[in-house]
Amino acid sequence: MTVSPRTKPTARQLAFQEWEFGLFLHFGLRTFYEGYVDFDKRPMSPSAFNPVRLDCGQWIRTAREAGMNYAVLTAKHHDGFSNWPTKYSTFSVSASPWKEGKGDVVKEFVEACRKYGVKPGIYYSPYDGSADFYNQDAQAYDDYFVGQITELLTGYGEIDVLWFDGCGSENHDYDWPRIIGEIRRLQPNILIFNMGDPDFRWIGNEDGIAPIPCWNVVDSTDFSIMTDDKEKLKDRLWLPAECDVQLRSSWFYSDDNAHALKSLEELMGLYSLSVGRGANLLLNIGPDRDGLFPDIDAERLLEFGAEIRRRYGKPIATLADFEVREGKWVYDTKEAQLIDHVVLGEDLTEGESVKRFALSIITAKSRRPFRIYEGRNIGHKAIVRLPAVKARGIVLDILESDGEPAIRSLTLHYAGKA
Repeated sequence: MTVSPRTKPTARQLAFQEWEFGLFLHFGLRTFYEGYVDFDKRPMSPSAFNPVRLDCGQWIRTAREAGMNYAVLTAKHHDGFSNWPTKYSTFSVSASPWKEGKGDVVKEFVEACRKYGVKPGIYYSPYDGSADFYNQDAQAYDDYFVGQITELLTGYGEIDVLWFDGCGSENHDYDWPRIIGEIRRLQPNILIFNMGDPDFRWIGNEDGIAPIPCWNVVDSTDFSIMTDDKEKLKDRLWLPAECDVQLRSSWFYSDDNAHALKSLEELMGLYSLSVGRGANLLLNIGPDRDGLFPDIDAERLLEFGAEIRRRYGKPIATLADFEVREGKWVYDTKEAQLIDHVVLGEDLTEGESVKRFALSIITAKSRRPFRIYEGRNIGHKAIVRLPAVKARGIVLDILESDGEPAIRSLTLHYAGKA
């Protein structure tokens, strides 16, 4: 029986999966219009944009302290307002009173990312509500699209992520070969999200939850929150998943939803349901009208990072403490220990192998093997949360795999109560 070759990731895709935890930043003209929603028909004027205390360093420093490794800023959202001084539109920071029209949010954001060692990403909405020719002259709009993307990819040094949001583009045809060709020419190492020629994909919801199983290889991608239709791919591709979710109940800042700030308990649950299922977690905070993180948002983010470190930072045992016996990974301990988390990871260099696995314990008193968990894929990371159990050993058994499985990491933890 011949085994078909596995689809493999690129080095950049593997690096992206190592980042795991990132910051989403929705900030722009809509920040200054309370109650406005996506595709709002009410007009907005650049004269309202004036974040007098803008401090991108505060955003990124907080993200870094929380353990985030990358950040994605809305350079242009669906309303079309450009957070940089684009020459292709008057609907931008250049027409605002902020810094007398000489400011550049994208520049300050990227500089802050470089200062604090966070990888910069740029969100760009292909749909543009300010461009009256969007649905009237496809070639003119492609020119506009390429022009703006060229500004963003030539004016700020290396950008790690270009995040395309499909909302609003459901019935529009872009000249993707041209657009992607320019992007790849200008920044060959950039990672593109979900559209055109993607390197990673949207998980399909804005709740921060990955499914079981969450495979890395797919033949289609979810397109946008506004449709259930999927974008078919020409081939089965390695496209790791990213989960995006709001810290509050809106993407942009609002005066009226501080009560919706997610609790630490809920955030830890979302971490397990995203990173713990092999996906990345992109957590959104909307900076306020001064251009700062609200205190309660910053505090909750730092609490979240601290709890991740507390729970997973000091394992009871690591892969080096396991022995491979008859194809199983076995950990023995002289004294029974309480365990409530097992964290596993595959070496994905040659592709994804594990399709089903099981965990067994050696019981504390009877000292007998007892299966306590069965799972599907492992992928980049699988966090298995268990009821606290005292065990004299743990056994990992690969029940089904495509080829020889390669376990990259395996750690045991007891977190107890937060």
